[in-house]
Amino acid sequence: MGGGDEIPGNDGQNGMNGLTHYLKHERLYVLALLFIFLMVQTSINATSLLMEAVNEGDLTPGWIWFVLEYTSGISMFMLFPMVLLLVNRFPIDWSRFKRNIGWHVLGSMLFTLLHMMLMTLMRKLVFHLVAGSAYSMGDFGWQLLYEYRKDAWTYVAMVAGIYIYRFILGRLRGEASLVAEGEHSPPETVPDRLLVKKLGKEFIVRVDEIEWLESAGNYVNLHVGKRIYPLRSTLSQLIRLLEPKGFRRTHRSFAVNLDFVSSITPLESGDAQIVLVGGQQLSLSRRYRDEFRNQLGLN
Repeated sequence: MGGGDEIPGNDGQNGMNGLTHYLKHERLYVLALLFIFLMVQTSINATSLLMEAVNEGDLTPGWIWFVLEYTSGISMFMLFPMVLLLVNRFPIDWSRFKRNIGWHVLGSMLFTLLHMMLMTLMRKLVFHLVAGSAYSMGDFGWQLLYEYRKDAWTYVAMVAGIYIYRFILGRLRGEASLVAEGEHSPPETVPDRLLVKKLGKEFIVRVDEIEWLESAGNYVNLHVGKRIYPLRSTLSQLIRLLEPKGFRRTHRSFAVNLDFVSSITPLESGDAQIVLVGGQQLSLSRRYRDEFRNQLGLN
């Protein structure tokens, strides 16, 4: 077990800085990579269909194959947030597998239906604008069965990809848990330090070194200097635990360690802006403003 929050080696520090940058823009990077992947895949599929058509003497205009594939890929990209929402709402783990798997079966059916609707609308629009002709998918019932055979696997691949991505990212960025005097703390106690597990190693981070907290779905990101440590908790739960340590909520998504507050600037909207000693700027909403100022002895 390592001591302190330092991860040995400059390479580790550079890697952490890069990971921190990635996490700040994670949603943008994930969507960009997913879009690129789908476009590359659909381009390969369209090219394969075109080559097969040429070999078989099919006189179908080449652009049609690309329209068919690209509209399918773009539709899947548009539906990814729905898949992510279902994964978050109905997680698949051993304790809830039987209870939640049915929701994902229904989700795969909805995925197929919406996929067909979106790509059909886009195809009708493109065919009308480019060729002045109408697009028809044929028998809806047969087409729905045909698409579900493929889309169900696409849905499964997306769900599996989400879990694989989270596992890899969790291993890279580490995950914090509360400890006190070297033992795991019960939820009602005030922790003195955090145990961070990262790539098979363990590091200790003192709670009083944490500068601010950021809500991130099922996690709270703990900001210590330029490092970010995710802790599986809600911000409300963690603040109740850490208030005796001088942490106060400033916004529905943020909380700060009062010892790191450098300045507070009122805004015309009634909110305020907090600047920490490290230069980080955070919002202080009207809902928490008066209580926060009282804690600092400013009222």
